[in-house]
Amino acid sequence: MTLKLQIINHSIKQQKAIVLAFFFVLFSLFSYAQVSSSIDSTSIKIGEEIIYKIEVETDSLALVVFPEGQTFSPLEMIESYAIDTTKLDATFRLIKKYGLTQFDSGAYAIPKQKIIINDKTFFTDSLRVEVNTVAIDTTKQGLYDIKPLIAVQKATGNWWIYLLIAIASIALVAFLMYWFIWRQKPLTEAEEIALLPPYDRAKLALKKLDDSNYLQTENLKEYYSELTFIIRKYLDEKVYDRALESTTDELVHRLNLLKDGNQIELSTNDIRNIETILKRADLVKFAKSAPDVALAEIDRKTVDIEIDQVKSALPQPTEAEKLKDKRYKEEQEKRKKKRKVVLTIVLSLALLFLTLVGFIATYGFTYVKDTIIGNESKTLLEGHWVTSEYGYPPITIATPIVLKRIEAPIPDALKEQVKNTMFVYGSLIDNLNIAVSTTAFTAPQNEQGEKQEVPEIDLNIVVDGALKELENKGTINIVLNKEKFITPRGAEGLKAFGTADMPTVLSGKTEKGKYIILSFTSQNILQQVIITWKDNDDYAEAIIERIINSIELKPKAE
Repeated sequence: MTLKLQIINHSIKQQKAIVLAFFFVLFSLFSYAQVSSSIDSTSIKIGEEIIYKIEVETDSLALVVFPEGQTFSPLEMIESYAIDTTKLDATFRLIKKYGLTQFDSGAYAIPKQKIIINDKTFFTDSLRVEVNTVAIDTTKQGLYDIKPLIAVQKATGNWWIYLLIAIASIALVAFLMYWFIWRQKPLTEAEEIALLPPYDRAKLALKKLDDSNYLQTENLKEYYSELTFIIRKYLDEKVYDRALESTTDELVHRLNLLKDGNQIELSTNDIRNIETILKRADLVKFAKSAPDVALAEIDRKTVDIEIDQVKSALPQPTEAEKLKDKRYKEEQEKRKKKRKVVLTIVLSLALLFLTLVGFIATYGFTYVKDTIIGNESKTLLEGHWVTSEYGYPPITIATPIVLKRIEAPIPDALKEQVKNTMFVYGSLIDNLNIAVSTTAFTAPQNEQGEKQEVPEIDLNIVVDGALKELENKGTINIVLNKEKFITPRGAEGLKAFGTADMPTVLSGKTEKGKYIILSFTSQNILQQVIITWKDNDDYAEAIIERIINSIELKPKAE
């Protein structure tokens, strides 16, 4: 039976060889392209450049597309040189060179490279490169102790610019409020006069009347109007509070009543002089009488004397009246200060409201609310991110917080064949959960002590196992999608993503969420990045996108 199977296998191999030979012969009839690759050295030192060359010989009208980007992983492309073209009879030879390097010692394989010629695809052979360490002659090179750690000041960022803007804005508002509300403004001439006592104000008014040109122009109507207003105003403030609106007879009658009631020590002659001047002024204003200018000057002196007489006739204020007046002034000051405080508060609240409205219109309500009140995800997104390598071979990833190493549970029976390192942030019930793991599988030994082959890792089965673990932790209603995932440097893996109902801190309660499972495999190594987050987080998508775009794999040296 075994011999029969061997004969069948041999026959199948011969048929495959015939088909392949027929395919290559058929292909050569329709294509004139030849592709080859080479390197200038198979052994380099760490960081040394190696020239990788691809030669294509094809028709002059053929369109050739060479590899671009980091397709040479695990080696890094440091430069892509211009294409060198030479003509050979009816064909062209295109030579494309790449500068590659590697910064870790070990044996590496440059993967096959894809070249597209017209509508056909060609692949180069993979090439092996040895990267050697740099030997150090300790007899010539001095050895020194490791330098101590040096504290490095953390970058301050641009926050101080916003702080300066905020301080400048507050200072400007405070200055404007001080200038227009709290500042002791210089008094105008009218305000200074209004603060004078009634007697001083009346004397000053008489002096201004002397400086006028009413008498020079014989404008007696205006002259007597102001003269009588001065005496009436003084009497209104100090004797009778209706002196301005009373007629001459009413005012004289009131003065006599006050004299008879001993409320004012004013003589009959003083009252008669005031009456005479007021009645003469009435004749000038209403009867168009025109007294002599000299008489007007005499009336002005009489008013001056009678103001002095009224002042001396008034009783001196008592201590109670003085105290009452003092309290009144203090109350006025308090009211004035209270108005300033209220106005300052109202304007400050209005400015704050307008500022909030402006920020909301510019950045949105949610962003402003989270900035003022605080939001954990916003803090993570805008904080200081850390890019680090986790596990071996390492997974390079940028995260808002350094991941913490944990011991993943491994059954005792598998501890000899499975080595796992895991780094996490958060948990399944948190708004954000990140887990990075690297698992190395060792081939088990058979009864004769010989190592068996490690089964090929099926990423679909790996994803099913990860989803099963999520279910065991309380996740339900999982919706699964799958697609190929390629890192910026060309590492390919499987991306599983979708929605699910995630567990919460409340037992039995779930919350809408999303997940991403990135799985990569190379030989006997399985590398995974698992991220879960809650669906109601406005900043989670930006965080996840930044994490996913930062993922890169660093191959293990052979």
